[in-house]
Amino acid sequence: MLDVGETGILALVNLSAWRNPCTQKQMPARKIKGCFSKNIFRERAGKQGMLFRTVVLIFLWIVGLTAAAFGADAVQGMTYFQAIILGITEGLTEYLPVSSTGHLYLVSRILGLGASPEGKTATDAYVIAIQIGAILAVLWLYPKRVSSMALGLLGRDRQGLSLALNTCTAFLPAACIGLIFGDLIKVQLFGVWPVMWALLAGGVAILMVARRVHRHPEQGLDLGELTIKGALLIGLIQCIAMWPGVSRSLVTILGGVLVGLSVQSAVEFSFLLGLITLGAATCYEILREGPAMLLQFGLAAPAIGILTAFISAVAAVKWMVAYLNRHGLEVFGYYRIVLALSAMALVLAGVL
Repeated sequence: MLDVGETGILALVNLSAWRNPCTQKQMPARKIKGCFSKNIFRERAGKQGMLFRTVVLIFLWIVGLTAAAFGADAVQGMTYFQAIILGITEGLTEYLPVSSTGHLYLVSRILGLGASPEGKTATDAYVIAIQIGAILAVLWLYPKRVSSMALGLLGRDRQGLSLALNTCTAFLPAACIGLIFGDLIKVQLFGVWPVMWALLAGGVAILMVARRVHRHPEQGLDLGELTIKGALLIGLIQCIAMWPGVSRSLVTILGGVLVGLSVQSAVEFSFLLGLITLGAATCYEILREGPAMLLQFGLAAPAIGILTAFISAVAAVKWMVAYLNRHGLEVFGYYRIVLALSAMALVLAGVL
């Protein structure tokens, strides 16, 4: 049986040979305290991430119950099939650089939605409301990053605070311009031809820069090295996406690369910036046009749209991140050009 002295000697021996679980290298005893604090933070961030995912699951459960409870009600202006198609379209295109607004506008016309003024108002509100599913997808896929930002705002994570401030800074230009010119943009730019020209121009822009970026996709700054000035520039570039068909994710990714971020960091910042931008736009549109949407479509159709948008957005984000690790952005440029030219042909033929 060991006495107190022998136990203390063994403890000191084990402590001096303690190995860092992150690097698996022998670590001096004087650095152990700092490593323990980092591990505690990681554990705390992990718990916060689980909390975010739990909240997402609870919200989706409530949405599912709403769809089930009101599923028997007649949907006046939208079938459940149309709700699912729009939800899938939103989820697949929101974070890809192909313009979710442009796709939703074209798809809603193909489905015959928004023929009347009341139907158009309700449809416009619907395609904004189902962005909730895309927002929940980012919370689900990046819970640790979002929890780090939340802890930073509470003064408990310096890097998280820097990322949160950068994200809010990048959001401000779009918020100001949207509040001032939002109605004018809807009147002047929400049309077939403006959307198609934006899709075509965006495709050409991708092809002009994609090959240069793809040569060195790993080069660039990490997300933690982004400055306030760089975030503000990304935010100003994001305002271009207020033209329907441009794609918010496209311009923010290209803006991130322009200020020096690596492609992976630019894509991740685009996702995080989308949380605030899409969240604010969704809340504003629901408060403004929510009653008209519910009167036209009921509760079940929006609930179904949110669920399908969440599932398809999770799949799209995972695929996009994996794809960009091996390939460039060129495929999105070609896709946009083909889609724009095809839509133009359909319009000229009187089909669309």
